[in-house]
Amino acid sequence: MGGLAEAQVVDAVDAVVRRDVPLAQALIVRDLRLDTLQSEVEQRALDLIERHRPVDVDLRRAISTLKLAMNLERCGDLARNIAKRSLVLSSGEPLLPLTGAIERMGRLVAARLREVLDAYAAGDVEPALDVWRRDGEVDEHYESLFRELLAFMTAHPGAVETGAHLLFVAKNLERIGDHATNIAEILHFQMTGRELIGERPKVSLPQLEGLKS
Repeated sequence: MGGLAEAQVVDAVDAVVRRDVPLAQALIVRDLRLDTLQSEVEQRALDLIERHRPVDVDLRRAISTLKLAMNLERCGDLARNIAKRSLVLSSGEPLLPLTGAIERMGRLVAARLREVLDAYAAGDVEPALDVWRRDGEVDEHYESLFRELLAFMTAHPGAVETGAHLLFVAKNLERIGDHATNIAEILHFQMTGRELIGERPKVSLPQLEGLKS
């Protein structure tokens, strides 16, 4: 599921940047596989809990698996939403100059997702914690891009529709970043038995003044 979700995110961004209709259409169909896998994972985890009544580490692993599957499936849904936006963008006005900022944000979010999945595969909580600590970086990109898109649309009224679609793309990427951070928290609980204490590192609005993506 992790590999499929990561690929969905990367391909969704590529579909937007390259205006690649076949890629977007294939991605939308592929998302059904993630839905199926989530159902399979959930059923197996629930069966394990019912039949074996696990405790301690095994129970944490089963519960964490349920949460992980849900977050990965949601990443796939958000990537599918981006792909649907790309289909609209491909038939409209030429893309805005800020498409490059969308691509950079997409690469950052995909990297965060890959890092937490690698941490899961390695059974190493520290890389997951590193993703958690850098949650604010995705927010920086989103807030900066949001403001630049609004400024561009104000200066170019004819680009409002295209800009609005890109705003939705950026928001979906920001939410995927949140899911990567969720996964980091889930892994920390699974591996240590403790919840992460404190709020996620965030960037305040005054800190974002003057930022450029």
